[in-house]
Amino acid sequence: MSAPQIVVHRDKELMAQAAAARLITKIVDAQAARGSASVVLTGGRNGNGLLAALATAPARDAVDWSRLDLWWGDERFLPDGDPERNVTQAREALLDSVPLDPARVHPMPPASGPYGNDADAAAEAYAAELAAAARPEDHGPVPAFDVLLLGVGPDTHVASLFPELPGVRETERTVVGVRGAPKPPPNRVSLTLPAIRAAREVWLLAAGEDKANAVALALSGAGEIQAPAAGAYGRSRTLWLLDAAAAALLPRDLYPPATS
Repeated sequence: MSAPQIVVHRDKELMAQAAAARLITKIVDAQAARGSASVVLTGGRNGNGLLAALATAPARDAVDWSRLDLWWGDERFLPDGDPERNVTQAREALLDSVPLDPARVHPMPPASGPYGNDADAAAEAYAAELAAAARPEDHGPVPAFDVLLLGVGPDTHVASLFPELPGVRETERTVVGVRGAPKPPPNRVSLTLPAIRAAREVWLLAAGEDKANAVALALSGAGEIQAPAAGAYGRSRTLWLLDAAAAALLPRDLYPPATS
């Protein structure tokens, strides 16, 4: 478990640009060290904002896109191509404009696909795909992702792990089907906290005053059942990337002045 580091930027645009630059550096370093890199993407306004910033970043072409594995932390269990699916939005924001190897892009199964409308079966299939990609040195049933991105919801949810719902309590499975999510759509597929914690680095993104209470609660020592974001951390690094509005309720001594 790594103690959280907090970086606060002036506004959400600067946060997205800085996060994109940081991610490029991390991917390039991982590819230099191990030949390839793996990143887990997140949806929502901050996840998509980061991808859009990456698409226009001057250093974008430093990445060898053909040696990058992309996974997702969660997905809305909707038909393939639905505009609300995270993978659809990611393709529009970035993926369709870079030379990725299609075999290394791993979207979660859609509804009405091979598993029909059974979110649990889709979750089992994604867990099997993750297990097949894990190497002996990963020491577990999922790859040791280089960076796993998470948006933080106003209720402190991360991926599709919502406060008090069964998914956040899962300790064995790496992927679960989610029913009755408090925000639409109700049916989803999500990585669990054990899978999230397999990542080398976990980056949590939050911007806007509507996230301030969630950020303060998650960083105040709250339990992960009540505040799932509090249970999201990486093996070597846990990084909270915030704008000033989202950080407004944090004690000022939690982050250095140079990050504001």
